[in-house]
Amino acid sequence: MFWAGIIGVVVTMLLAMVSAFRGPTVLDRILAVNSLGTCTILLIAVSGFLTGRPEWLDLAILYALVNFSGTIAVLKFVKFNDLGHGEEEVG
Repeated sequence: MFWAGIIGVVVTMLLAMVSAFRGPTVLDRILAVNSLGTCTILLIAVSGFLTGRPEWLDLAILYALVNFSGTIAVLKFVKFNDLGHGEEEVG
């Protein structure tokens, strides 16, 4: 039963990759890459369960944090063309 889940997640990942390449706008591509990251988290968690390695769930949680932070950083860069603090002058 879990193998069907893994196959479904892999098919969803392939569709997300196609959407990331074909997306009409940058925001659609960012959303597709974020969905791909979410599917990767599911794949890590299910694979860890199937192989009897519960510590993979910790890796999946860490990857979720990195995926979320990366998505926020990319969205900020797309909106402001800068990852800095904006209009503040240094020095």
